Amino acid sequence: MAVLEVIHGDFMRKVIVSNYVTLDGFFAGPNGEIDWFVWDEETAQYSKELLRSIDTILFGRVTYELMASYWPTASPATEDPIIIDAMNNLPKIVFSKTLEKVEWKNSRLVKGNMMDEISKLKQQPGKDMVIYGSGSIASTLTQLGLIDEYRIFVNPVVLGSGKPLLHYQPAKK
Repeated sequence: MAVLEVIHGDFMRKVIVSNYVTLDGFFAGPNGEIDWFVWDEETAQYSKELLRSIDTILFGRVTYELMASYWPTASPATEDPIIIDAMNNLPKIVFSKTLEKVEWKNSRLVKGNMMDEISKLKQQPGKDMVIYGSGSIASTLTQLGLIDEYRIFVNPVVLGSGKPLLHYQPAKK
């Protein structure tokens, strides 16, 4: 069953953060490692259901580069064909001030104001949007009040240090 948020009589797309974290709150190790993820059939099923419910993936530079280096060459021998297809064919929006271009199929680079871009995307017709990884994007959009749903999966691992999923900075006065 799909849940839609109604704003002023119009359907509004949601921004969903879907991430795995360790017991101590990290979504990646100190050097960006993600080899601690527990992946099983239940996780795969959830991932396929989520990918069917969205039509846009939002990335920061680091996660984009990681995903773009993996998914275009992923094979059905090691990955689910449904997930491979979705990751390679869904539209991807990359927020970066340092990248000059993005080359992964259906990717678009946004260097401008993230708040304006997400606000516009939410008003457009379509399915929901998801953020995988991309802690800086998730943190910024959380602080701006633009995240509609968090789907956080806690893996029974303690890293001791790493990249926190949400990093809050005090608001400037």
